[in-house]
Amino acid sequence: MPRVGPTLIMRLQREFGSLEAAWQASGQALGAVQGFGPKTLTEVMAARPQCDPLVLYREHLVTNPLFWTPGESDYPALLRELPAPPVLLYYRGAVDLAENRGLKAAIAIVGTRRPTDYGLRWTQRLSRALTQRGFTVVSGLAEGIDTAAHRACLEAGGRTIAVVGTGVDRVYPAANRRLCEAILGQGLVVSEYPAGTRPDRSHFPQRNRIIAGLCRAVIVVEAPKRSGALITAYAANEFGRDVYVVPGSLDQAQARGGLELIHQGAQVILDEVQLLQALGSLPPLDGDGGEAHPETTPETTPASAPEITPGMAATLAALDPALQAIWQQVPSEACSLDGLLLRCNQNLSNQELGDQDVNSQNSGSQNLGELSSALLQLELLGLVVELPGKYYQRSGLAAHFETNTGN
Repeated sequence: MPRVGPTLIMRLQREFGSLEAAWQASGQALGAVQGFGPKTLTEVMAARPQCDPLVLYREHLVTNPLFWTPGESDYPALLRELPAPPVLLYYRGAVDLAENRGLKAAIAIVGTRRPTDYGLRWTQRLSRALTQRGFTVVSGLAEGIDTAAHRACLEAGGRTIAVVGTGVDRVYPAANRRLCEAILGQGLVVSEYPAGTRPDRSHFPQRNRIIAGLCRAVIVVEAPKRSGALITAYAANEFGRDVYVVPGSLDQAQARGGLELIHQGAQVILDEVQLLQALGSLPPLDGDGGEAHPETTPETTPASAPEITPGMAATLAALDPALQAIWQQVPSEACSLDGLLLRCNQNLSNQELGDQDVNSQNSGSQNLGELSSALLQLELLGLVVELPGKYYQRSGLAAHFETNTGN
């Protein structure tokens, strides 16, 4: 329908209770909706008699079979928080419903198409660190920083999402065709533009808003003063997301936009450890987020199991015995804090009292404060993930490690 975008559609939904009711509303009623000016009203009233919604929907499905709408439970929960979320979000690849429901956090890495070696190096380091911690890495499939972020995540065995300014059936730039194919095996390509849509300069600011909306935080590596990455950062700030910046040289044009963000209050990244510590304090997503058990529904083939990195194996092997004992009690599926406390204390009782009553009290029992502190340490090491509602489970890499080693 001409001149009707996401913002106006959301207003129609609120005003009439459903889009079906809005479709059937009179011209006078439509004209009373904010943003429905005389020109828009004239064009809509002229086009409406020529349109059959059911026929249009069936035709749309032929070339666009995979998409979500804000009313569906599988629609990304964080996007639904936006003032005007995408009305249709098209996708290709391996869908992770836990990710959509906010049970797995995603972090965006964005920046210039013409980075320095320094920018590329730090993009790769941060993307690998986030991947090892269990975060999904989101970017825009553009040349430069975006490409480096996606590629480093995939090389580390992680999951990445590419938000594009074309239809999901197109690859732009064409040089990233192989990268896009790899992303489809271990993540998603998403867009609010239907199949066949070609790249257009006006699409990319809208694409950047989706990148910011999908994520809990946005990292800007290098961005000149007129970089599209700054649009992503400003959108993130508007949506209440944290913005982090890799500081650059005053002599480098690629650093000027990021330095301006820091001047405006963005957080400075000192290294991977400091970043992960800051991200470890992210609050849980509002609401219950749906089911507390991750589900993966691939469109074609499931995402491959994460590769165990030498760093992860070394972390597990070097754990303090007390932390090791607690980690052994954290299951691969979500468990409440109280449930973990019971599991840990039953394990301690079994060790100390042998065949005696495992419910009896003893001086070695854990309390909630001690357990919470230990879980935080395990979370900072990337071994445990905190879910909404004070539920915990092993990170994907840690759970996969135990399966492969038989521990």
